[in-house]
Amino acid sequence: MKIIDNTYKKVVLILNVILLCALIAMDVVYIIYHGLTLKSVTSALFLLIGLINLSLAIFEKTDIKFPIIMAIGLLFAMLGDILLEIQFIVGAGLFALGHIFFFVSYISLERFSWKDLIYGAVIFVPSMLFIVLAPIFSFGGVLMEIVCVLYALIISLMVGKSIANFVRNHSILNLIIMIGSIMFFLSDLMLLLGNFASLPVVGIICLVLYYPAEFLLAFSIFIYACFNKTVKENEKIEK
Repeated sequence: MKIIDNTYKKVVLILNVILLCALIAMDVVYIIYHGLTLKSVTSALFLLIGLINLSLAIFEKTDIKFPIIMAIGLLFAMLGDILLEIQFIVGAGLFALGHIFFFVSYISLERFSWKDLIYGAVIFVPSMLFIVLAPIFSFGGVLMEIVCVLYALIISLMVGKSIANFVRNHSILNLIIMIGSIMFFLSDLMLLLGNFASLPVVGIICLVLYYPAEFLLAFSIFIYACFNKTVKENEKIEK
């Protein structure tokens, strides 16, 4: 059975590498040519990676709470990414929902503490002040500004929780999640500047950060499945 487990794990890892290469290639193509179809295909790739890694977690018979919640977050992130091109507020809402699922998945790894809110506040307060006070932004109305502030609150809490988890537990899993979350936040900051501050060049930076960030979050499911298996094996050895 161990040989089968290792073989399946290697196959999933190889698929992750292949799909990562495809994701980077599609990201470059989308940057050059744009188009809703290209964006949809590129977004579907990181969701596919997450689902493949979820299958490993199921195969390894690990606790699949984190993998499932993370996969749902990836699904809403994919939908939000696509719908941003069609209706920005709807897309932002789906993205925010995805961030909420990411946040909940992080709580499944490390229980919630009120200290987590401090990390989130450290990110949110300057972000909110930047959105509200910076003269470079032109939101076209109070509603859009409120949407951006609420979105900043949700993603700040998500990033804050990822940092708090890593501070508590310096595991590879928490490191990957924290890096992916921070890259996600920076990508959204570039999106904000590109859409509402007339800085189109930052759109490239947004895409360069966004898809690798999604890959890291999807790949965290793979690391989780492998890590949980190792813990169980160690427990058997100790007994």
